[in-house]
Amino acid sequence: MDIKKPIQSFRDLDVYQRAYNAMLVVAQRVLDNLPAREKFDLASQISRSSKAIPRLIAEGYAKKHQKFGFQKYLDDAMAESNETVVSLEQCRDLYHVDEEVIAKLVSDYTIISKQLYKLAEAWDYFKNTRRKNPKDQ
Repeated sequence: MDIKKPIQSFRDLDVYQRAYNAMLVVAQRVLDNLPAREKFDLASQISRSSKAIPRLIAEGYAKKHQKFGFQKYLDDAMAESNETVVSLEQCRDLYHVDEEVIAKLVSDYTIISKQLYKLAEAWDYFKNTRRKNPKDQ
């Protein structure tokens, strides 16, 4: 059985680790393979969206005690993840960027989106159950 250590930082979240590692692959294996004419369009867009995901997770984690803080950032990170998937598919279909790399990244970002959704659900449940007064039950 895999024993997980307690979450003490945003860096302990699996979704953060996966998003950060996927961002590195995008930077190292995708961006340099796009044509120069895409520097200010697709390359800029995919660079921005892939970098935004771990940043949003980290920023949201810092605001986890605010009523809607963490939830909003998780929602924004999920939107960026979905946007990254579309951009990766455009890289593959328009510029024939390494299909194996793109397939792996699309899979990773699909998992990231699912993890973000599950984390948002779990966080919502946690926040709601902590707010309930034990006397009301």
